[in-house]
Amino acid sequence: MPKAFNHDFSDQDHSGLENSSVSSGRRKGSGLPSPGWFPLLGAALGFILILLLISTGGDNVDANSAVPHEEWLPPALNPTVDQSIEKEASRTQSTKLEAGDNTISALGRLGFSASTSINIINASKKTYQLKNIRSGHTFKRRDNADGIDVYYNIDGTSRLHLHQANGQHQWLSKVENREIHSRQRIASGVVHGSLFGAAAEIGLDQRTTMNLVDIFAWDIDFARDMRDGDTFQLLYEERFDDEGKPLENTILAAEFTNQGTTYKSVRYKQLNGDVGYFTPDGKSMRKAYLKAPVKFSRISSRFRLKRKHPVLGYTRAHRGVDYAAPSGTHIHAIGDGRVDFVGWKNGYGRFILIRHNNRNHSTAYAHMRRYARGIRKGSRVKQGQLIGYVGMSGLATGPHLHYEFRSRGRAVNPLTVKHPPAKPVLVTERTRFHEQTSPLLTQLENSTSQPNWG
Repeated sequence: MPKAFNHDFSDQDHSGLENSSVSSGRRKGSGLPSPGWFPLLGAALGFILILLLISTGGDNVDANSAVPHEEWLPPALNPTVDQSIEKEASRTQSTKLEAGDNTISALGRLGFSASTSINIINASKKTYQLKNIRSGHTFKRRDNADGIDVYYNIDGTSRLHLHQANGQHQWLSKVENREIHSRQRIASGVVHGSLFGAAAEIGLDQRTTMNLVDIFAWDIDFARDMRDGDTFQLLYEERFDDEGKPLENTILAAEFTNQGTTYKSVRYKQLNGDVGYFTPDGKSMRKAYLKAPVKFSRISSRFRLKRKHPVLGYTRAHRGVDYAAPSGTHIHAIGDGRVDFVGWKNGYGRFILIRHNNRNHSTAYAHMRRYARGIRKGSRVKQGQLIGYVGMSGLATGPHLHYEFRSRGRAVNPLTVKHPPAKPVLVTERTRFHEQTSPLLTQLENSTSQPNWG
């Protein structure tokens, strides 16, 4: 019987095959290569196959492709950041403060004993009182090769940092700045029914929308003048803490078109440190008085010399403007001044009278639900300061604010009073003003601008 072909190419089997005349005859007759060449042929075929795969697979690879960085992620949340080295070197734990928590209970959840927690509290007293901790904030513990670090975020810009070195009993304490990230964005919208609704559609939060209102509050009565089709556009800066949480937005430049009239404003910090909003030619947006003492309400009754009283039933003069608004709506002083009267005043109910700084003008606010804290006779108030809340005290059929503007003691129509502007940018600052604000106004006009990270 001829010897069977063996697939085990060990050195011993090679020598046996080379000495076999039968096997040698089969190789010569078939033209097949010697089995000793099979490993080399396999390696060659594998190498050729790899080259083919590389050449064909490369058609689907774009080495120059890139994804725009639209949203910022802190390193802790960014999956592209390799944190394996840090994880090997340290171990981090954190706990979020709940209502009723105290420092000892929070630190206890991080593995500290009561005595160690007391040491931490005592060590921090010179830099930050840990009795002031607030629910929703976080304690973080990090164990590393150098020792133990404890962090407490005081607010969006600062944190308490305590450190205990290995082999030491003492804790060192300091307050350090947190890294702040910012970017500029442009947003624009059209009013259909509600400014708040239009602003929400383009991603603005309520605080930024209120800031927009505050900028134009001297020129636009948002309770009376708003119309469907009004448009707005703003360039604003978003700020984030080092964990990616939003802090606040600052409007840098804005434009509002109301009933066909366009108003423009830009933010500028003067040499004396005062920050304000100005027109592109340097005039202050601020006027001596606001257009209205309440925001986003409806005028239910205007200034009239003859009006049938809704409660008493007979006709008499209505020497002010009524703003219908939900009970509890904030009421703001329209200008700087001093409180001349606060208290109950017959049919006016809860009533405040403010005499303004020029001594010729005063404003009255009636039917209030309650007064703001600190408002009393003789107290000073600033323009825009909260002085009370809308109600229906006195002779009133529903919650509203009765507002009067008086000139030399005589009531005049608040809706037609012309208010002088505040001081413009100083002539000596005009060049600096234009250098700083022109780029912002240019960006505002270019509505296709992409977020610009700072």
